[in-house]
Amino acid sequence: MDNEANKVIMVVKKGDMGLAIGKGGANINKVKKMLRKDIEVVEHSPDLKEFIENLLRPALVKSVELLDKNDKQCAYVEVLTKHKGIAIGRDGERIKKVNLLVKRNLGVDSVIIK
Repeated sequence: MDNEANKVIMVVKKGDMGLAIGKGGANINKVKKMLRKDIEVVEHSPDLKEFIENLLRPALVKSVELLDKNDKQCAYVEVLTKHKGIAIGRDGERIKKVNLLVKRNLGVDSVIIK
């Protein structure tokens, strides 16, 4: 749940994106009407780079580097220079979402855009 953006973010199993969306967006529209919130669907991946790419799409990710510092894991993500604004999002909304979901799903403490 993202109360600031009045949005629900659904992380679905890899390969189940079409099933979650439904024919013509039927499933998403049903949930949207029921919850009265916007719905965003992201495909999960156990691979950190692939999951971050899914979260940052349409920004193009060049590389992801995972570092351990003081018992904390940080992911340094390099995106195309012209896509840096897309990756960060308005008021940092997208990077906040990425940090939240990567921590919850893969246990990485923070994601930093280079």
